[in-house]
Amino acid sequence: MDQHDVNESQNGVKKGVAWERETLEKVLLASLIEQRRARRWGIFFKLLMLAYLGVALWLVAEPISEQRSRGTKDHTAVVDVAGMIAAGEKANADAIIEGLRAAADAAGAKGIILRMNTPGGSPVQSAYVYEEIRRIKKLKPELPIYAVVADMCTSGGYYIASAADKIFVNQSSIVGSIGVIMDSFGFVEAINKLGIERRVLTAGEHKAILDPFSPVDPVAKEHIQSVLNAIHRQFIDAVRQGRAGRLKENASELYSGLVWTGAEGIELGLVDGFGDVRSVAETVIGAKDMVNYTPEENLWSRLTSRIGTAFGHMLRSAVLAEPGLH
Repeated sequence: MDQHDVNESQNGVKKGVAWERETLEKVLLASLIEQRRARRWGIFFKLLMLAYLGVALWLVAEPISEQRSRGTKDHTAVVDVAGMIAAGEKANADAIIEGLRAAADAAGAKGIILRMNTPGGSPVQSAYVYEEIRRIKKLKPELPIYAVVADMCTSGGYYIASAADKIFVNQSSIVGSIGVIMDSFGFVEAINKLGIERRVLTAGEHKAILDPFSPVDPVAKEHIQSVLNAIHRQFIDAVRQGRAGRLKENASELYSGLVWTGAEGIELGLVDGFGDVRSVAETVIGAKDMVNYTPEENLWSRLTSRIGTAFGHMLRSAVLAEPGLH
């Protein structure tokens, strides 16, 4: 190989090294640019999360129900009774009573509307609210309390509504169901055919009362029926007290557990007239501006509840993932 070839070879090596260096520099520069871009996006999302947490903490410190009740301008106070009436449900006695008391204490409230849309529920929870309405009416007789029914106000819902000064409905609303129910199933024949032996131990001869896998105990059945009858009488007395002078007591089926339309309810004296929340607020109470005093679960409770649920699912998944636990 002569000198010329050697020089050409060296030049080729130098060009190759230069190309590799240039390519490496470009790769490193692109990586650096990407890291800077990722860092900027990271900072952006962290700031966004901080803003979100700031708003969440502010909402925790200021529950929504309190924010809505600060105005002193004349208005109609609204408290929702929606869904099943029971402890642990949104329409529980504590929540409804809290809303009623906040509404009654509000400086600008000219009247209270119970916005009813419920099939009923616990007679105990309903009785608590019923008594609270009567208490407020005694303390503030000048403050009208009206029940306005949307689709349905039956059973425990009507129990509550009967304490109001008046009940307004739509023609197609469903009202009534003044009765008490306790239901179960009977699987005695089924387990006999399957060859299943029922084994239950009790201390107290009627402790397994209404056990669906055992024959009906006539004594226990009679006792349960007497309990239901007693609760039914309390329900009837409460309705009669709240709707005094307006019920058509000669209607034989009034307390039978049947339901009626809003139009039929007027004829029976179960309700007083037609109207919705807006019309009652504007024309009956005389304050068209409405403020909702229904307590709402604050954001912190919702967040902690969801975090707890998510953690529970994660823990359950981790446990089930262990060998032999599927």
